[in-house]
Parts: sequence; structure tokens; C-alpha cells
Amino acid sequence: MSVYIQGVASEHMKRFTVNFTVGQGPGADIALHFNPRFDGWDKVVFNTQQGGKWGSEERKRSMPFRKGAAFELVFMVLAEHYKVVVNGNPFYEYGHRLPLQMVTHLQVSGDLELRSINFIGGQPAPSQGPGHSYRPPLSDLPAMEGPPTFNPPVPFMRRLTGGLTARRTIIVKGYVPPTGQSFAINFKVESSGDLALHINPRMNEGAVVRNSYLNGSWGSEERSLSYNPFGPGQFFDVSLGLSSPPPQASGQALA
Repeated sequence: MSVYIQGVASEHMKRFTVNFTVGQGPGADIALHFNPRFDGWDKVVFNTQQGGKWGSEERKRSMPFRKGAAFELVFMVLAEHYKVVVNGNPFYEYGHRLPLQMVTHLQVSGDLELRSINFIGGQPAPSQGPGHSYRPPLSDLPAMEGPPTFNPPVPFMRRLTGGLTARRTIIVKGYVPPTGQSFAINFKVESSGDLALHINPRMNEGAVVRNSYLNGSWGSEERSLSYNPFGPGQFFDVSLGLSSPPPQASGQALA
């Protein structure tokens, strides 16, 4: 599974923490402690705490975060290690010191503004506690057809093997730059070049245009929405699935 975090580092950031814990509350073991520190010797510290005692630190003297800047942070939980990816760039691999199956919670705290936390393959339910604490669904996850694609170049194109079928959902997460004016998500029929679904958020018009391009002609645009979920300088999360029979899309801006 992968944990996908979107946030903004504080303008006055000194440090923040992401912990993969065994239980929650004071004294809980920490399988992975991820701790960026702006302290004059900018670095990211990795460690494990077991039985109230910290292990030996692993440090990377490189700071992938910028004060006041948005970031995307991914923890890929693999059999051998945690693979950390920041803004699409591989950053570090931290070997497991505690059995992976013992991990029950994720905790995030410190000098950052959280925009979203997603567990690829399932949605966590928030639990009570200091900072932000989540319990990820570590079992019974729906099967994925392949690993998620993080930070692909734009324009991005990928073939949907077998087409867009019932019970299949496409999830697109992204960030609209402050100067962004428009972007599009298209579902294309390979044999004809038709667009079964064209979704076109237009920030400069305050509209989200939906349409189809069939046999060389555009259909009638659909524009009406009770709420425009896209805006400059905002993250977004779009889920597209197939109803019976036409596709539907829903978007949610993550403020």
C-alpha cells in the first residue's frame, strides 16, 4: 500500500513529523519516524522507537521541502522497506525494524498545513488524539491493477486495458498552480479518436465543462454545477467511475 500526503510547509517551519505507530497515545512504539528539521543543518531524520527507547538515527542532509510551499509526500510500504518519495522524486529507503503487520496508526504533527491524506486502496477513518491521527485499513483492500502513478509528466496518456468497465474507478489527484487557467481530463476511444468524456475545469471562467466529441463533432456542453470544486492554488481529487451506462465524475477541492 501507499500513503499519499498533500500539504503546505509553514512559512516559519522548524520541523514536522510523520509517524507509523503501533497503537496510539503516549508510549506507543513507532515503526517509522519521519522528521524534517530546519535547524541550520537542514536534514530529515528517520528512526524507530521501541519500548520507549529510540534506535540509531538515520539522517539525510538534504531538505526536499521549502517553507511556505506545497508538497506531495508518498510513503510506499514495501516488503523490504518504506520508500519515501517527495514531489515525485525518490528520497529515501528505510528498512523495517518492526514487523510491518504491527503498524496500526499514522500520526502527523508539526509545522505544516495538511490538505489531504490518502491510503491508496482504502480510505482511513480519523481517530481521536493529539495532532492528526489516522488508522489505515491494512487489510481487505480492494485490488489494484498496478502500482499508482505518482507525479507523471503532463500531458499524460495511459491505455485502459479492457476499457472503462463497471466497478472500475479512476482517481486523479493534482494541484492547480496559482496561475492555472484550464486543464482537461479525457477518456478517448482508441479506434476512432472520439472522446467519450471530456472534463475541462476553466478557472478563468469559473466553470467545469463536460462534453463528448463523437464522429468529428462536439456535443452540447454541460456546465451547471452547484459548486465549482476547482480553483487556482488548490489541490483536487477527482474520482471517475462507470454507472449504467454513462460515465460520471465527481470532483472535490481540498482546501
